[in-house]
Amino acid sequence: MPTITFTQSTGDCAEVTVEEGTSLMRAAVTNGIEGIVGECGGQAMCATCHIYVRPEFAGQLPDLSDDEDEMLDCTTAERTDASRLGCQIKMSGTLANIVVDVPSDQV
Repeated sequence: MPTITFTQSTGDCAEVTVEEGTSLMRAAVTNGIEGIVGECGGQAMCATCHIYVRPEFAGQLPDLSDDEDEMLDCTTAERTDASRLGCQIKMSGTLANIVVDVPSDQV
């Protein structure tokens, strides 16, 4: 099964193993990852699952939808080229062992 490593701004890391098809947001919320709120439940309507995807995984991600792009303009932490919404990234074999950084602020 694929794993996700969530790295906090403090440098602390948490690794979780999930089934394929699970969103990064759902994996974080289910496993109590600090800093991922997922307030809207995964509908790309709140930006409280904002993450920074490490460059080595960026080319494996689905394209940014218009809704996700718009919500990323509403994040509390700075939007960067690495910014994505965790609710819009579903785990797959190609994303096994993905590493993401959790912003210091979400709300």
